[in-house]
Amino acid sequence: MLWTEKLFGVKKPIIAMLHLDALPGDPLYKHDSDMDTVIEHARADLKALQDGGVDGIIISNEFSLPYQRKMDYVTPAAMAYVIGCIRSEIRVPYGVDAISDGKACLELAAAVKAQFVRGTFCGVYVGDGGLYNNDFSDLLRRKAALHLDDLKMLYFINPESDRNLDTRPLADIAKSTMAKANPDGLCISANAAGQDVDDALIASVKQANPDVVVLCNTGCRINTIERKLATADAAVVGTTFKKDGIFEERVDVERVKAFMDVVRKYRETL
Repeated sequence: MLWTEKLFGVKKPIIAMLHLDALPGDPLYKHDSDMDTVIEHARADLKALQDGGVDGIIISNEFSLPYQRKMDYVTPAAMAYVIGCIRSEIRVPYGVDAISDGKACLELAAAVKAQFVRGTFCGVYVGDGGLYNNDFSDLLRRKAALHLDDLKMLYFINPESDRNLDTRPLADIAKSTMAKANPDGLCISANAAGQDVDDALIASVKQANPDVVVLCNTGCRINTIERKLATADAAVVGTTFKKDGIFEERVDVERVKAFMDVVRKYRETL
């Protein structure tokens, strides 16, 4: 049995993204914004996701654009404050993603008792934000120092919008990452949030790494989710749960319910 089945209590869990508004210090955080509004929106989205029936939640600073490779201290502090305000209302397993700072992600997880994290913990990439190198030897030593023995780590191995400078096939990169870092999950993405992931790519990674949880990380929609779950062990879903499927909108509970109805019917066939 995969660890995801134990944690989420179902096969092929759907982990929803809870996108926090821009936070203090972020360019999109306007002078008339305030943390009370950020918390209000997070609470409303949390309710919509849970009422819609998702199996888990990842809380991320999605609107901290452009993302920092080394976060200002205010960002994880603000995230921890928001999570602390809504934590008593969370009814499903939850994780965090402090985009794109792996160490901040681990430290935030320790502070808010997250059960899993998602992030870019390995590899060297180039993109709009420049060149960035991820030292998982440093990150895993920090994880050990924080005594996060039970924390599950979901690794991006082909992050959205950035190019991996390692030219090996993705399945080979995944296999060597498994040998060196023993990640709990591998997130397979398309070139951008909301774009469709190549099914053959998911299958190739899973075939080469049968014992690890492989997640479809982008582009899951109501008309594609059954096909994605045929190859992936789980899916991370964000944009399609928003009003009219628009990234910048709030979560629409009816869209969540309709999506999860399809997932539940698919699970009955397993």
